[in-house]
Amino acid sequence: MNSVMLRGIAAEAAEVNHISHEARFYRLWLDVSRLSGKVDRLRVLLPEEVLGGLNPAAGDGLEVTGQMRTYNNKTGIGGRLIVSALAREITPRNGEPVNRLFVSGTLCRAPSYRKTPLGREICDIMLAVPRSYNRTNYLPLIAWGGAARVCAQMETGQPLFAEGRFQSRAYTKQLGEETVGMTAYEVSVLRLAVSEEELQELATDS
Repeated sequence: MNSVMLRGIAAEAAEVNHISHEARFYRLWLDVSRLSGKVDRLRVLLPEEVLGGLNPAAGDGLEVTGQMRTYNNKTGIGGRLIVSALAREITPRNGEPVNRLFVSGTLCRAPSYRKTPLGREICDIMLAVPRSYNRTNYLPLIAWGGAARVCAQMETGQPLFAEGRFQSRAYTKQLGEETVGMTAYEVSVLRLAVSEEELQELATDS
């Protein structure tokens, strides 16, 4: 399963990101607020056929439904893994922010478990999520607390079913003598399911 719904405010106008098989894909940065007040600025890819005659501008309220997509960044600029929401539908809409994601796949490397200086438990996961044409999305997930403990016991190749949110996270990286601000894009796990069927039920109930 791979499903995401976002409702937020366009940070800027959509612009051409790339062309694939003669089809244009546009990139839009969407600001989605959390309950805490923090804002996630998220990358959304818009196929030209999905965009249609819509021309989103900065400040527009938008709702996007689609799937998560990842690809390797070969430019050498920024992160190595580009994480985006690929829109299947986009609608002008204002209202309460929405950021809900349902995903299933298999662990493609060993989980990385740790604790923060304040003792909060974290587990980093890389999930292989199948897509069409025998391709695979490699989606970074981060779990907290009890979910982190569960994920830490998992092994490479095991299936994982999760509800979460698409988020941006600022951090710093030391490059030589310079400290550079970076942004990571990942899925924050809110709830684990035990099967694809249970995950489908969670998505339906939402």
